[in-house]
Amino acid sequence: MALEDFREDMEMCNKCSICKFIPLEKVEGVQPVNICPSISRYNFNAYSGGGRVSMGVAMLENRIDYTDKLKHIIYNCQTCGGCDISCKYAMDMEVLEPIYEFRIKAVEDGCTHPALDKVIGSLRKQGTMVPGARDKRGAWAEGLDVKDATRQKVKVLYHVGCLTSYNKDMWKLARVTVKLLKEAGVDFGIAGNNETCCGGRAYQMGYKQDFLNQAEKNMEMIKKAGVETVVTSCADGYQAFKVLYDKFELKGNLEVLHITEYLARLIKEGKLKLTKKIKMNVTYHDPCHLGRLGEPWIHWKGKRVPGIQRRFDPPKVLRRGTYGVYEPPRDVLKAISGIRLMEMDRIKEYAWCCGAGGGVNESNPEFAMWTAAERIKEAEATGAEAIVSACPWCEKTFNEAIKESGSSLKVYDIVELAEKAI
Repeated sequence: MALEDFREDMEMCNKCSICKFIPLEKVEGVQPVNICPSISRYNFNAYSGGGRVSMGVAMLENRIDYTDKLKHIIYNCQTCGGCDISCKYAMDMEVLEPIYEFRIKAVEDGCTHPALDKVIGSLRKQGTMVPGARDKRGAWAEGLDVKDATRQKVKVLYHVGCLTSYNKDMWKLARVTVKLLKEAGVDFGIAGNNETCCGGRAYQMGYKQDFLNQAEKNMEMIKKAGVETVVTSCADGYQAFKVLYDKFELKGNLEVLHITEYLARLIKEGKLKLTKKIKMNVTYHDPCHLGRLGEPWIHWKGKRVPGIQRRFDPPKVLRRGTYGVYEPPRDVLKAISGIRLMEMDRIKEYAWCCGAGGGVNESNPEFAMWTAAERIKEAEATGAEAIVSACPWCEKTFNEAIKESGSSLKVYDIVELAEKAI
């Protein structure tokens, strides 16, 4: 696909501004209603989903060129998909896909961001999106006695992800996950030092070919190891394996599960017993790439029916974020005795982004922190003592925002609470 392929979608935009807010029907009282961090932060229509698709049309018609201002707009978007989902509440048009393609075109045209070029340079050289990583990728697993999927045949592969592998503060998440899988008697393996980036964040940044290169490397290793199921605790990795690999017809029959899905399954089957009571009031943050962007890809091949109405043969089904991973994380929390879940106003497909996506964490950390701080305020308003999520990137930005603001809110990954409960 290319930007041109979404011309009709982009031309459908009637500037209604629904892409900026959660649907009116979902508003139940005095609550935050913004859905797009970019327009909320910069307060100019060009930064909204509608503004971006309008500029997409203008770019196709050579009415605009790459200026510093346009570059600022292109790269100050977390590609969180909030605009897309709100628009699709009433409309049958794509918003996020042309935003992706606009960024891909910018990269192909040489209009890149230096900070993102550095990250991609690290990916090409070291196979990770964490620049300056010095430790071996599998160092976190020392002493755990876990099977090496690159040497032994395994059906279940635990893909750890770049941030957790290289950020020592995150090693505990991977080690706890291994403990939980072993507790449940799961026969699994890891790729260790041979694990490489899923490529998902490269796609978000507009570096499509680098994403495809990583996807092909991963699938080659997975097929060679005889892996049938990939389990990951990284939301970006989940969306890459589950959605993007499928979008580009690389996934095949591979089963992809987020660790929360797998834990919920193991608990339901009685293989993992959470018996210890943890008295705590928590609120849960839906990661964008696990929630609305984690909805399975829908393959469609057909054509538009000629006429004034926009109809397709066969009918075209759009992804509206409804079928992302929402209940499994909550099921795990509810399975822990003593945990009281206190929901925020914006949840599931209408959740506010943590700020780390789309390369913004690297290109404009101040904007990423502002976005995270907005979510922290919403979490505090619930009265919860901790915010729980299922994505290391979310947890990283939340911890940094809390440190900056002086908030007393604690941050946990679901696997940490599950481990405490056994």
